[in-house]
Amino acid sequence: MNESRSSRASDLIRLSQIEALSWLSAAELGLLAGALTSTTFRPPQTIFRQTARAADAHILLRGIARITCRNGRRERVTVAMLAPGPIPDFPLMPLGRFDLRCEAYKDCRVGSLGWEAFEDIAIHNADSAFQKFHENDLQQWYRLLLRNSGFLNLDLHQRIALTLLELSSAFGVKESRGTLLRESFSHQEIAELVGASRPRVTEHLAQFEREHLLIRQGRQLIVCVDEIGAAQKLAYN
Repeated sequence: MNESRSSRASDLIRLSQIEALSWLSAAELGLLAGALTSTTFRPPQTIFRQTARAADAHILLRGIARITCRNGRRERVTVAMLAPGPIPDFPLMPLGRFDLRCEAYKDCRVGSLGWEAFEDIAIHNADSAFQKFHENDLQQWYRLLLRNSGFLNLDLHQRIALTLLELSSAFGVKESRGTLLRESFSHQEIAELVGASRPRVTEHLAQFEREHLLIRQGRQLIVCVDEIGAAQKLAYN
């Protein structure tokens, strides 16, 4: 009983820290923490696949998840990194050959709840609960479009700049020199996010360092967000 209460109290704290759920009242967040069915996933366990029906709302409470797919060479690559918050549903499109998956990147605690129960909790937002929850989906897929759409004519340097801004938004904490990424991401992982080879990404990251737009602190990176946005003429929200 005490362990269960402790877990719910911990979940409530995490839920209250998720900006994408800030539209819920304190009372509603308390009810949500008590109603969630929580599961722990270890890397590289699959949280859910593209073929799974979106019958439930899924919230990443702790850890880092990632969205992966198969590329043209049938290799599984990372296309998005997810910080704690609503886990986006996959687009309702005939993308079966890409085999989209949401996987644990670092130990994850995921809370799930059926939509009917979720709407009962969000009683003052019942008409828009589903829409508000999935606003996060639109943001996630918009970011993916920015990074990978050939229609935008972004070169590799600009795509890497967008990725650094994206990682800063999701995993960064502001400090005097810029935004410190609390998690370390390898050159290979960044390469997968931008659809390029690791050696080319390494070259461009070194260029960002020479331009004083990126600072190394051990295995962590400090991203000069404002300077990168100005230098690349990129806006990121």
